[in-house]
Amino acid sequence: MNKNLTITTLLGLTAIILGAFTTHSLREVLNIEEMNSLETGIRYQIYHVLVLLFVNTYADFSDRFKNRVSILFFTGIVFFSGSIYTIYIFGVSAKSIWFVTPFGGLLLILGWLTMMIFFLKKVINKKK
Repeated sequence: MNKNLTITTLLGLTAIILGAFTTHSLREVLNIEEMNSLETGIRYQIYHVLVLLFVNTYADFSDRFKNRVSILFFTGIVFFSGSIYTIYIFGVSAKSIWFVTPFGGLLLILGWLTMMIFFLKKVINKKK
């Protein structure tokens, strides 16, 4: 799990750096809507970094389960937040990568759904 935690901390670090960069360097360049979009990407990245810390330290999850959920969240962050960064920081046309952001969002949803199913099974098995 150290590999997953290393990737998680790298994602946390980059979110903080991007937040500072956005606030201090792009405020004069981007309009409010563009800044809000960037902040959404950063916020979702931070939220999922916190969830990844939980996932990879929760004792009831097997290593296989931790890896499965981590991969969903890692790729979801890269596609969701990364596509937003690509559009607003690197100036890539949103029309050329329009499908990437929702795909990343779907992967994040699947990560949450996977965990929900895990916990629902625990609840159901406890009632038996």
